[in-house]
Amino acid sequence: MAETIEGETFRNEDWYGDEIADRTYQGCTFLHVDLTEATTRGAVFQGCTFGNVKFNASRHHDSAFLRCTFTRCNFFEAEFTGCKLVGSTFVESALRPLRVVGGDWSFVALAGADLRGVTVNGVRMREVDLAGANCTEAALVDVDLSGAQLRGVNLVRCDLRGSDLTGLDPSTAQLSGAIIDPAQAVVIAQTLGLVIR
Repeated sequence: MAETIEGETFRNEDWYGDEIADRTYQGCTFLHVDLTEATTRGAVFQGCTFGNVKFNASRHHDSAFLRCTFTRCNFFEAEFTGCKLVGSTFVESALRPLRVVGGDWSFVALAGADLRGVTVNGVRMREVDLAGANCTEAALVDVDLSGAQLRGVNLVRCDLRGSDLTGLDPSTAQLSGAIIDPAQAVVIAQTLGLVIR
């Protein structure tokens, strides 16, 4: 049976290389915790706060970080596979080079985030806030961005193939060199009021 930990504060702890499996943390606070090269499998963090936590080279599989807040955390070379981060917020966190495969990142707040060169593939990101985010040379492939906040987003040389771009206003985004497929080109043309015949 999965262990549940509620309302605890973890401060200045070394969890380097630890494996966290089938454990639930609810309303917990993590401050200056080192999770470098740690692994989570089936773990759940609900309503937790992470401050100055190192997630460097950590691996997360089928885990959930629901409505969590990450402030000044480092995700250098971290990977999330099949994870849920619904409703979580990232503030002043280092997110590159991050790799996300599958899972649900809907309603995540990434406004103004530096996402240059990150890889996001096959992820549900409905109503994600990417306003003002820098996604230069990132790969956002087969991503559900329906309802996303994309005002002022930098998508220069970003691979967007297969992603839902119906919420993109080309007049407010930087798109030079962005890679799209023919179906997306039609969507963007229609957004600009062009008539395709």
